[in-house]
Amino acid sequence: MSSRSTRPAADMFPGMVDRLEKTPPKSDSYEARTLDEAIAHSHAILDRVLAAFPVVATIGLFSGGNDSVIVNHLFRTRVNAIAHVNTGTGIRQTTQHVRDVTAAWGLPLHELHPKHTYRDLVLGQVLSTRGNNIGRPVWKGFPGPAGHSVMYRRLKDEPLQRLRAQLLGPRSRRRNLVYLSGMRWAETSRRFRNAEEVDREGSLIWVCPIVHWTDAHMREYRARHRCELPHQHKEHRLCTPGALPLNEVTAHLHMSGECLCGAFAKPGELDEVGFFYPDAAQALRELEREAEAAGLSACAWGQRPPTARGTTASPGRLCSKCTVSDGQTDLLEQWREAGLISTSQYDTFTRTAAA
Repeated sequence: MSSRSTRPAADMFPGMVDRLEKTPPKSDSYEARTLDEAIAHSHAILDRVLAAFPVVATIGLFSGGNDSVIVNHLFRTRVNAIAHVNTGTGIRQTTQHVRDVTAAWGLPLHELHPKHTYRDLVLGQVLSTRGNNIGRPVWKGFPGPAGHSVMYRRLKDEPLQRLRAQLLGPRSRRRNLVYLSGMRWAETSRRFRNAEEVDREGSLIWVCPIVHWTDAHMREYRARHRCELPHQHKEHRLCTPGALPLNEVTAHLHMSGECLCGAFAKPGELDEVGFFYPDAAQALRELEREAEAAGLSACAWGQRPPTARGTTASPGRLCSKCTVSDGQTDLLEQWREAGLISTSQYDTFTRTAAA
């Protein structure tokens, strides 16, 4: 099976049904649906959870990416709050986008921060407090795929677990918290195999209400709700109260950019980030210099350490782009053809990536 589980990309006329070519392994009742039927099924998934469990709150997880903005737009009147993990490694414009959109929707925002910074992890300053490794660094150097689980746990999962404890309190065994995620079967072959509508983790219930949406459903939803009028758009394209927001970072890079740990970076990615967001790239290059001065062998962002060659680590549930085989498509040719970069800039980027 290819890395994409959907049929070749093509526009769907409004009201047409669409489905994946194959039935996802963890689907009980997968079927072809129109967009409106897919929306109804999404709400039914959450309804089923709320009817079955005593839920304290429903929290929308908003990374700033294309899928997370749709799931939160769809459920903005049903969630109690939005949560955004500010990993400290990402593009600041994405975090600002989340802040602005959440405020426009009139929702509380939990902006979460990791206990330990990415810099401290890279420089080996975070020490283990468990088992036989007490006092040893949990990681040292820039991560490749083998280090992704450490980065995911420390930068994303740990802040979300702290929020769970904060919202549920001491009687968490009798109470439940719902996290709404934008995972979809159509994203990658890994998601096709592993994603579920509902995944209970103790008192934490992960709900993926748009897991069954195809790429065509996503395109039709964007066409239905995003402002495309020929006028001067308001910031984030929030031109009307019900407009679907647009994060400029996703328009430029085809990823949310909320986490740039680099574990699954593709060649030349830092240059691509730096073209549009030089401050984000500069911070990482300064950390590269610190890592080199500290004598770390893995002192280059996005370059797998020699010992990690061939490693196939499983990315975390919130990292849709973090795979070896399913990484984002190279954008340089698209930028050149669209006039975003010149031919000479394209040549410079490709030479850097090949070096």
